[in-house]
Amino acid sequence: MSGEPSGAVDRRALMRTYAEPPVTFVRGAGTVLFDVDGQEYLDFITGLAVVSLGHSHPAVAEAVATQARTLSHVSNLYGNTIGPEVALTIDRLINGGTGQAGGQVFFANSGAEANECALKLARRWAGGGTHAAAAGKHVVISADNSFHGRTLATLTATGQPEKHAPFRPLPEGFVHVPYDDIAALDAALDARTVAGVLLEPLQGEGGVMVPSSDYLGAVRALCSERDALLMLDEVQTGLGRTGHWFAFLAQGLQPDVVTMAKALGNGMPVGACWARAEVAAAFGPGDHGSTFGGQPLAMAAVRATLAVMEAEDVCGRAQRAGARLRAGLAALPGVVSVRGAGLLLAAQLVTPTAKEIAAAALEAGLLVNPVRPDAIRVAPPLLVSDGEIDAALAIMGGVMGGAAPAGRED
Repeated sequence: MSGEPSGAVDRRALMRTYAEPPVTFVRGAGTVLFDVDGQEYLDFITGLAVVSLGHSHPAVAEAVATQARTLSHVSNLYGNTIGPEVALTIDRLINGGTGQAGGQVFFANSGAEANECALKLARRWAGGGTHAAAAGKHVVISADNSFHGRTLATLTATGQPEKHAPFRPLPEGFVHVPYDDIAALDAALDARTVAGVLLEPLQGEGGVMVPSSDYLGAVRALCSERDALLMLDEVQTGLGRTGHWFAFLAQGLQPDVVTMAKALGNGMPVGACWARAEVAAAFGPGDHGSTFGGQPLAMAAVRATLAVMEAEDVCGRAQRAGARLRAGLAALPGVVSVRGAGLLLAAQLVTPTAKEIAAAALEAGLLVNPVRPDAIRVAPPLLVSDGEIDAALAIMGGVMGGAAPAGRED
């Protein structure tokens, strides 16, 4: 189905920061994408967990269109009415949607910028602002195989040395430890120099790696003991994806800083950094900013997205649909295990053939992601239907050499 389209797009003027795409899309509706030739595809990666309500959701599209006709942008030198409302909603959802969490939000344009805000906030909190700390308390610890962004600071926090090599020298003040290894973190967490620990509750780009059930709680205890911030990167896992508003809620944790983006605007470029009020107070006017952060057009998309998410109970839907998808993936030929939570899953393969399987699935009309040589990541819309799950499993089964099961019966 994929291949050189009849309406090929001239890409010569684009920087070569991405491989040549195997297909070019022009339209989307729910879980379905359409390429330049009108071919249909089931989208089970959703722009890397971005369009969690599906493509062109009517409520979000109408909100953006209405806002574009009303007020699309105003500088942060002035106020708008939507950003404060959205910040209150995020603060409530941080507490599981049941009440006020007592924090404050900075709006940005992406997950990388949300994490950049978190890194700057940690340094400001530890080295000044309202927090009295010894000189030199600025180090941030993150995990091997993590992914936190592509700015110089978030790239340095990212625990993938192969991504660092072309851009050295990198900013100083970052330490990496093995993920899910509390002893390694204990050894590295020096109370005199470490300002914060930045972790993904589940490692998305690292292969949808799920830590031991007691890991994050032990990290929280170490951070509290040594006066360091616990900063959780929920850019991929947040907003219902794992079956909870945020993945950390499954552990009953109380983080100091939480970052989010991807699903926040269902396709609108937007990110946010939430922090406990006493931590957020370390920032004063002029310490951080963003020209487009919190502007009305983006905030209208976020407000509509979050309203639909709450109305549709996306957390419950992710749990139910995730169970069906997990069972179906586990029964596919060549799959040894399935890891993840909710609708963020990875099928572990017997052989390192993920890239070939993903390419064959695309040819058959299904988008999945070879997140590792031997693992395929799936992250369909949170509103995905049982029929769409079964259709995707049937395609995967055909690609992987056997008939797929119909999925779990509810």
